[in-house]
Amino acid sequence: MAAIAGTVGGAAVLAGQAMLARARRYATPDLRLAMRSSVGTAGAPILRLVLLGDSTALGVGVDRVIETVGGQLAQLLAEAPGVRRVELSSVAVSGSRSSDLGTQVARALVGPRPDVALVLIGGNDAIHFGRVADAAEYLGAAVRRLRSAGVNVVVGTCPDLGAARAFAPPLRQLVGWQGRRLAQAQAQAVRAADGVPVDLAEQTGAVFRADAGTYCHDGYHPSADGYRVWAHALLPAVTAAAMVNH
Repeated sequence: MAAIAGTVGGAAVLAGQAMLARARRYATPDLRLAMRSSVGTAGAPILRLVLLGDSTALGVGVDRVIETVGGQLAQLLAEAPGVRRVELSSVAVSGSRSSDLGTQVARALVGPRPDVALVLIGGNDAIHFGRVADAAEYLGAAVRRLRSAGVNVVVGTCPDLGAARAFAPPLRQLVGWQGRRLAQAQAQAVRAADGVPVDLAEQTGAVFRADAGTYCHDGYHPSADGYRVWAHALLPAVTAAAMVNH
């Protein structure tokens, strides 16, 4: 009986924490962040970088394109040896799950073909506890479509949700566990589809756990500093992808 009571009590605690997390005031999308922008020297060779995914790919939590993960990556790429001009665009939609990527891929392929696509997805799949295998399959299908169109693809797998202050323990540990499961499945699906996965949780999770300043006011979306941490983690893979066929 004690074990049953403990289980029921634990479930009640998690349900209450989930309700509080849903009621929390989160940063809202700014459509200006999805506008096309150009970073680098005029007249330099052009690198077309498109972002797909959820609110983190769009840059929710900051006010300027240059502060988003895409904007900071574009700046780093433009400053690297063999200077190029980065044409940055985003088809990401806040709140997206992996099942929404098909529409985003179609939008990304309209007009001049991107050289590199960066996909950031998984947080919403994890916190809604959808089937990990399904989410990974949708992601793999999106990567295959982009690769078949001649686009090099880098995927930042689900970040360390166990670091997010928006969730109180033990809910934080539970979503962190689900996020890790998803990230592992994502990495396998991305490799199988000829994309390059970057384990954001492994590479940046410790920084987000140690420094609350890596999050914006809502404790869930990265701040400009948090997006900078991600940009540096993603830079080697994006740089390598950019060099292919150039």
